[in-house]
Amino acid sequence: MKQLCITLLSLLLSAACCSQPRASYTEEDIRIFRQYLAHMEPYKASPKSEVMEKTALFFLARPYVAHTLEESDEEVLTVNLREFDCVTFMESVLALSKTLKEDAPDFAAFMQTLQQIRYRNGKVKDYASRIHYTSDWVYENERQGLLRNISSDLGGILEKKKIDFISTHREAYRQLKKDDALWHRIVTMEKNLNDRGGFHYLPKADIASQAAQIPHMAIIAFVTRIEGLDTSHVGFVFHKEDRLTFIHASSARKQVVVDEKTLHDYCAGQKGCVGIIVVCQRSEERRVGKECR
Repeated sequence: MKQLCITLLSLLLSAACCSQPRASYTEEDIRIFRQYLAHMEPYKASPKSEVMEKTALFFLARPYVAHTLEESDEEVLTVNLREFDCVTFMESVLALSKTLKEDAPDFAAFMQTLQQIRYRNGKVKDYASRIHYTSDWVYENERQGLLRNISSDLGGILEKKKIDFISTHREAYRQLKKDDALWHRIVTMEKNLNDRGGFHYLPKADIASQAAQIPHMAIIAFVTRIEGLDTSHVGFVFHKEDRLTFIHASSARKQVVVDEKTLHDYCAGQKGCVGIIVVCQRSEERRVGKECR
């Protein structure tokens, strides 16, 4: 399929805070976006949690594909609604849900929102300007007033481990292998992250007891034991009848699924999982039962 690369200058004139980078997407992505708007029209006025749920379910069974943001040598805003990894699924669902709520949702507005969510200060500069660590992503989107980590409200604890996986595994990242200046920007980013003093998460032993208080369609990130890394996977909380599970782009199932396991059982079955970060949209952070309000 022919790849389209366009400048966003004319599309983002209303967003003075953002740069005007190139974007990469296909005609199929535009078609899927239009299908999404038509499908979601009956839910436009629904509560945000329902919009998030219907958006996530719209992509059920879409293929899982790793490294979809790494195809270009130049850092560009990549839009891919045809296939997802766990992070791009989470970001796309969040950006689409926000776009749907706008008075005149269109593809340009969706790209602008996706850029604001994915990049530090909403600006695409280089590989280091993309927010790579989930705890950093939560922090930056909290700072923008979009999200809030509610893990401490659920009885969570503070994780203060050093985060430096990217800089200490430089050879695994082709962008960093021979670019010393870019690698140093990553090191600086990691230092700033670590200077914040850690992040809160809910230990896996407490997931079952807190199940009723974990909001439907909250963003979750699985905290890992891996040295230098904060999380290993992301998705959305999904209350299915009396079961607490989650919807995610699964590398094991190779598609977007509502997981068959409960959230507790999934985390318990992952040797490297120590717990979950639970994140609500800021406008919904007052929680009632299973919902973010």
